[in-house]
Amino acid sequence: MFRLFKRKSAATETPVADAEVAEAPRQPAAPVEPAAPDAAVEAQVAAVTGAALARPSGQPSVDAGQPQAGWFGRLRHGLRKTGAGISGLFGGLRVDESLFDELESALILADAGTAATTHVLQELRRKVRTACAETPQQVRELLREVLAEMLAPLQKPLDIGRTSPTVIMMVGVNGAGKTTSIGKLTRHLQAAGCKVLLAAGDTFRAAAREQLAAWGQRNDVQVIAQQGGDPAAVAFDAVQAGRARGMDVVIVDTAGRLPTQAHLMEELKKVKRVIGKAMEGAPHEAILVIDATNGQNALAQLRAFDDTLGLSGIILTKLDGSAKGGVIAAIARERPVPVYFIGVGESLEDLQVFDARAFAQALVD
Repeated sequence: MFRLFKRKSAATETPVADAEVAEAPRQPAAPVEPAAPDAAVEAQVAAVTGAALARPSGQPSVDAGQPQAGWFGRLRHGLRKTGAGISGLFGGLRVDESLFDELESALILADAGTAATTHVLQELRRKVRTACAETPQQVRELLREVLAEMLAPLQKPLDIGRTSPTVIMMVGVNGAGKTTSIGKLTRHLQAAGCKVLLAAGDTFRAAAREQLAAWGQRNDVQVIAQQGGDPAAVAFDAVQAGRARGMDVVIVDTAGRLPTQAHLMEELKKVKRVIGKAMEGAPHEAILVIDATNGQNALAQLRAFDDTLGLSGIILTKLDGSAKGGVIAAIARERPVPVYFIGVGESLEDLQVFDARAFAQALVD
């Protein structure tokens, strides 16, 4: 899941407060303690974390005895909307032109896009000729290979520990599941032995600080926040605090915004510049959280955020049955930014590392 270059022994870690605020070196708005999350926010976080967060922090969030088939089953279930449209094409007895025509329509309907669909069909025809495939089931297996090969460049681990701390900037539109993904990612990082600090840089959305504070309290990590403060100042303070306190990872939450909001996209550039002033070379990761149910609009979001920030990775959320998973093929063909994690549900275990071959298999089953 992670490529770790440095791990700290649990015995050397120092206790941390549930939520903590650093002094602002440039004297921005007065820092305040994040308000205690209200009942609605607590219930939302509890619905995601459930009993899993009752485990000791040194324990993996996923049961070590849980079979991989369980995760694959959830992935296949999450992609059933797309998979049903594709797998149903291979029940015939002959391989003819109508099979490829129907597959083209199915891929377009699955949000794969024109470029990816054209590439898949070209490669599939080539493989069918080379293998002299004669049955639809043989074509189905070759389709899995084509998809796995196309998605393979997206499979890349998140590097943690090349620098101390590793600074991660999280971006995305409102409703994509960004803050929830931060909470889940924090838990996974803790299970890998990392000390994590969070920055509540979303100072625009109501209850954003409270939601992140709830994750901080449940994960027992520090949260840097300011009441109505400038997002860049919050990010600066968090990076400075992370360096001073020996953190392994600093995750900076940012305000959700539409890529068409030019002034807010410029604000993201400012946050990135200020983070770089707090620590040379930071942020080391700029991760976009994408809601897979947005279809081809997700690709437009990817282009806009990548052009603005130079993204290093993606977390693709909400692949839980309502999304059309073909959008990942469009990403691979048109803007191949690595997909670090995919989410197929609300629980902690449903945020998992992206596996190109498993995804391709679930997409065609």
